[in-house]
Amino acid sequence: MKFSNQNRQAGVLLHISSLPSGNFGQDAYRFVDFLHEVGAKVWQTLPLNMTHADGSPYQCLSAHAGNPMFICQQQLAAENLLNLNDENRSKFKNFCRKNASWLNDFALFLVLRKQFNCTSWNTWPKPYKLLDSKVLALLKKQYKDEVEAIKFTQFQFFSQWAALKKYANKKGVAMFGDIPIFVAFDSADVWANPQLFKLDKRCNMKVVAGVPPDYFSQTGQRWGNPHYNWRTMKADGYQWWLARMATQSRLFDMVRIDHFRGLQAAWEIPAREDTAINGKWVRAPGAALLQAIKTRFPSMCLVAEDLGIITPQVNALRAKFKLPGMKILHFAFGGGDDNYYLPANIEANSVVYTGTHDNDTTLGWYNALETHAKAHLHLVLGSDMPDMPAALVRLALHTKANLSMIPMQDILQLDEKARMNTPGTLENNWVWRFAWQQLTPQLKALFAQAVQQSGRATCAN
Repeated sequence: MKFSNQNRQAGVLLHISSLPSGNFGQDAYRFVDFLHEVGAKVWQTLPLNMTHADGSPYQCLSAHAGNPMFICQQQLAAENLLNLNDENRSKFKNFCRKNASWLNDFALFLVLRKQFNCTSWNTWPKPYKLLDSKVLALLKKQYKDEVEAIKFTQFQFFSQWAALKKYANKKGVAMFGDIPIFVAFDSADVWANPQLFKLDKRCNMKVVAGVPPDYFSQTGQRWGNPHYNWRTMKADGYQWWLARMATQSRLFDMVRIDHFRGLQAAWEIPAREDTAINGKWVRAPGAALLQAIKTRFPSMCLVAEDLGIITPQVNALRAKFKLPGMKILHFAFGGGDDNYYLPANIEANSVVYTGTHDNDTTLGWYNALETHAKAHLHLVLGSDMPDMPAALVRLALHTKANLSMIPMQDILQLDEKARMNTPGTLENNWVWRFAWQQLTPQLKALFAQAVQQSGRATCAN
């Protein structure tokens, strides 16, 4: 499906794990039907990759491999994908051939990870840590069945997602993905390509990613991801990144680049530091990388996550490639008229949200809003007793932004108990699911009406 972000459209933000079943089964197809019926043209998910034990889709075991938890077992049986007959065997071999650049390393990585009790790869015995070719060749033979099973699981994941995307596209719904700018240190990507990251001779990180101290945190945020060795990446024309984007282009019609500002300059923290205070900004070759991506994938629709403190240089990079930025209404109120999140200041080449997966739900946010910010919101809405969160949903839909994305929690009018993630915390994140009975006919009609009245339901697919 060829998607253009130049049309006036609406969509819904909901991760696969938040579906009632949490997988690619019938609930996913039913959700596409819901989007089609209310006039929404876009379904945005979080990253679909295989997570670590904490379940965060932003710290994954691979930049390519899908999360097996999303595979619908009932659908596998119905489609006979559990049976390696001649037809499936041929498709599987073709899948393995097309994805060999990452799939072989990933399968071996999972086998070894299991053998070493899920410890980080840099603690493995030296021959495995340093990818000794003779040892790995022996490993492939010894664990041939396990390697094939891992690859077959990925084949099932990509097959089910392709079927779901095809269904959505036929219904006029585009699939909107998300990639973290950085990858997890404990991942197949770093293990198989240590030269592409800033590691020492012992394969430990020299510097880690994060953001400096700001209004929200006196010590900043120490994420712990490895930084890219951009000089090495440049030498082969950013092939690792292009391979990553090739996978994304098959999965999605449009892709959000999380922490886009890191493509212009990234905060590097010495690995020995416990906080993000003693870091420094180090420039990144964002223009060269984005040009390489644009040249290889000219029709790829990218969105820049440009939240936080953004410099003129970052804005210039985004403008150079005409990428839409993000506008969050939860950040709009309580300040001056120059706040660029205010509805009046939102330009067309934007994606506007009430809130994102990192925000509270709109109802939870509103209930906790400071008095002066609430008064400002009421002034903009023209009411001292707005029907929240529906009022903010309508406000987002009526902005000039070409694309308006509404979290499912706000459509269902849920409070803070339905929050998806609280940054800086490790518990009770990524677990929220909705139930179909929560989507009453009244709420569905209310959202459909809001989409229609904002002029977002009548655009061509």
